[in-house]
Amino acid sequence: MNMKWISQSKLVRLGLLLATQALVNSGTGLRAEQNFAVNSQPPVVWTLDNTESIGGHRPQVLGAPKMASAATGGPALLFNGKSDGLILPVNPLRGFSKFTIEILFRPDPNGPSAQRFVHIQDDNDSRVMVETRLINNQSWSLDTFLHSGENSRPLLDRTKRHPTGRWAWVALVYDGKTMSDYVNGVKELEGLVNFAPMADGRMSLGVRLNRVYWFKGSIKEVRFTPLPLKLEDLRRISEK
Repeated sequence: MNMKWISQSKLVRLGLLLATQALVNSGTGLRAEQNFAVNSQPPVVWTLDNTESIGGHRPQVLGAPKMASAATGGPALLFNGKSDGLILPVNPLRGFSKFTIEILFRPDPNGPSAQRFVHIQDDNDSRVMVETRLINNQSWSLDTFLHSGENSRPLLDRTKRHPTGRWAWVALVYDGKTMSDYVNGVKELEGLVNFAPMADGRMSLGVRLNRVYWFKGSIKEVRFTPLPLKLEDLRRISEK
């Protein structure tokens, strides 16, 4: 047995352990990046600053979504609540057993009472929906929905209200057993649901895929992460 080799091996392992501990203690925020490496897939980030390419995909453009001005928080795409939407030939959640969807958006007042602004559906009819319910045209409640096979789970509490005309981050998190939704980093609801990894499919922004329940407002960014992000890692904007 080569005692010299054993000694060097121990030193190498010790060095790696110390280096890892140093990263954790330094608070560098590398934990999520390390998890992404384990899952071998980084987060997918879509910035909505044009209608020619969204996340590298050419969308089918419905109506005429416009660019929101810098004065209102742009660049972002502005949807009119009547005929504007985007349909993309891709399912960014394909194969994910766990995931987080985050959307930076601004619902406008005086829009439809029910609005589907993110709709993902695969070839097996599994669906992911992120929606709003307007209340008196001045506030909105988050409505999220998962459907897989014979399993479905909606999350909606109309008493949890947020002002229209302001930017907000909303999130839908699925950890393999439980779906949870958040507004600006604050959990609203959760529920158990058996949601199988999705197959190939399509998605829409600003409207449901079957072109009903149009969204009035702006969407700036959509993020898809192959992990159930922890509360402290979710993006947020103060509503104060």
